[in-house]
Amino acid sequence: MSYEIPIASGRSMLPTRAAQYVRMSRDSQRYSTANQAEVIATYARDRNITIVCTYADEGLSGLAIHWRDGLKALIADVESGHAEFDCVLVYDVTRWGRFQNLDESAYYEFMCQRAGITVHYCADEFENDGSLASFMLKNNKRFNAADFSRQLSKKVFLGQSRVTRMGFWRGGMPGYGLRRQLLDETGVVRTTLEYGQKKYLQTDRIKIIHGPDREVETVRRIFTSFVSEGKYLGEIASELNAEQIRTTRGLRWNGETVGKILGNEAYIGSLIYNRSSYKLKQRRVVNPRDMWIRHDKAFPPVIAPELFTKAQEMMRTRRQQRTDQEAIDRLAALGREKGHLTTAIIAAADDILSAESYRRRFGSLVAAYELAGYQPEPRQRLAETADKYRTLLARLAEKIVEQVNRLGGRAMIGPDRLLCVNDECRISLGSARAVNYFSDRVRWRIHADRKANSDLSLIVRMDASNTEIVAYYLLPSSDLAETKVRVLRLSNPVFAQACRYDGLEALCRVCAGWDERSSA
Repeated sequence: MSYEIPIASGRSMLPTRAAQYVRMSRDSQRYSTANQAEVIATYARDRNITIVCTYADEGLSGLAIHWRDGLKALIADVESGHAEFDCVLVYDVTRWGRFQNLDESAYYEFMCQRAGITVHYCADEFENDGSLASFMLKNNKRFNAADFSRQLSKKVFLGQSRVTRMGFWRGGMPGYGLRRQLLDETGVVRTTLEYGQKKYLQTDRIKIIHGPDREVETVRRIFTSFVSEGKYLGEIASELNAEQIRTTRGLRWNGETVGKILGNEAYIGSLIYNRSSYKLKQRRVVNPRDMWIRHDKAFPPVIAPELFTKAQEMMRTRRQQRTDQEAIDRLAALGREKGHLTTAIIAAADDILSAESYRRRFGSLVAAYELAGYQPEPRQRLAETADKYRTLLARLAEKIVEQVNRLGGRAMIGPDRLLCVNDECRISLGSARAVNYFSDRVRWRIHADRKANSDLSLIVRMDASNTEIVAYYLLPSSDLAETKVRVLRLSNPVFAQACRYDGLEALCRVCAGWDERSSA
């Protein structure tokens, strides 16, 4: 019994043109794809096959397809019917993927076979010829590939749990007012790591220490203002901003960032791991407290544990005390008292949620105003919309900085709110928002600083309802500055000639690899 691989009409039974697919799962495996390509080249040469194109996913896990642009592009080209190759060469089954559902791995291969394109695993000991033997061996390889990831996930979890129980920091940034201290394997201090820096060796360990005195005092001030003075989160944020105090990344404070400080147990010297699980790239799960891995008194606390406990009690009470209707009633009363409403009036008022809390609960501050029976003036609507997009772009900038640094690049947010990538490229951020002129016609209006002192402009295009980002356009700031018209079609050269990215991960990989391309 054998399984016949369908061959599309007009294709030779002995394919001579091939695409190669290579993948490495970690950025540290920088030579992995080159090694794969060498084995694939030998395989192709022995069989008189010519490699005409390459699809690659570098530094990406094989557990799923949705972030693997290389494999997605390969499948898309196969399905389009315009692929200029007869077969796909892959190093082995594991490079095709470590899908936890074995049927998913088989499905993508079947999509190629259905189009008359065979898949060859060059380093595996069997020919993928559709025979029962190859079918059984291939499935066994797929199972082993999936099981490897499961076992690795368990080992990583145990290792991270052990590091936490020993009182060491696992990774990432610890929070405002805290810093990472690098120790060698004997416990001797090497240095203090700054933002974006990583440890030197696998055997090194990281402990948490207090940061600059001004940051430590700011953390203590936040807790005191909240607990002892009864101030609201937005009010505290406004005071910090008024004094030109910025977050670790140089950003302005808001109610959300103040709330993260108040809820972070690191400020009482506690390290916690496994609050949530995201194993094998599956759905994120919030774990109950009895599953948390923790080490208390891992380092000197910034604030007294009693003060932290009181802050948690007050936050729980505030959340439980106000229903949505009560929050709207208090806002309506404040509007009647003052005659109008602004974020400054809300921040200065007592016994009311912060403007940020109203935004989170009701979608926007304008929506909360309307529920409270207050009709904001047009300029307030414009201000609310502008504030919404400022917040969106600020959070996007933080995500880009975090991902670029995680991918091995260097990124930071400068005091002028420009992204600085790899110490040489300055990027300003703007948005393209949908404008509905007629029921069936949508245009996108660009909102960006055309005079920004930047090399590139990153324009995020919203969907038709202006709720989600659907694409990222990277273009020279000079091109944007020369564009006079403000409402643009997507066919406009500003968009048509820009580099488009459908996902943030792909954009961040370009930024992380800036040094390599620049030196080339």
